[in-house]
Amino acid sequence: MTVYDMDNKAGKPLKATYGRLKMLLLLLVCASPVVASYLMYYVVRPEGRRNYGELISPQQPLPEVTVLRTDGSSVFLPDLKDQWLLVSVSATDCQAPCEENLYLQRQLRESMGREKTRLEWLWLRTDTQPIAAPLQLAVSEATVLAMDNTELRRWLQPAPGHKIEDHLYVVDPLGNWMMRFPANLDAKQARGDLVRLLRASSSWDREGRIR
Repeated sequence: MTVYDMDNKAGKPLKATYGRLKMLLLLLVCASPVVASYLMYYVVRPEGRRNYGELISPQQPLPEVTVLRTDGSSVFLPDLKDQWLLVSVSATDCQAPCEENLYLQRQLRESMGREKTRLEWLWLRTDTQPIAAPLQLAVSEATVLAMDNTELRRWLQPAPGHKIEDHLYVVDPLGNWMMRFPANLDAKQARGDLVRLLRASSSWDREGRIR
């Protein structure tokens, strides 16, 4: 056995170990903005500050199901990741509470100003009935999808004593349902939560439409 053979055999494990450490370091660098933003929002909170929406624990990922656009084309629900989603739920026959939630979604999104492209307005319908013409116009800026009612209720849950249609729900860019706003929400307080979430995640989510 030559000296060259001994050096080569010793070098292979060292190179492999170095490669693994390099890969681990790269993963940590990539994940650090996500971890930091969640720490800032959930852990390092200014004294006396309280979130208005209810934080969901454990967070619930977007179900791996197919949903339908209004034109009948399909969307894989987890493909909605990479943006914040502000979600409402109702049947297509949208009654007064549903109309109020849709209006609040639009107003909250518009109130984000230049940041509004990071917050998607999502209406999940529990059926595939045609949408009335006036309502189509009202939700022209929304992403409107029909989802199986059973799968939807497995994923999103209302507060005790309420219906799933009573709330607005927040999904983070990682695809996790992480907050539920109270029924009959206070728009000013809800906006405060959304502003903080967008600020905390400014380094790692993406702008742009999901439609």
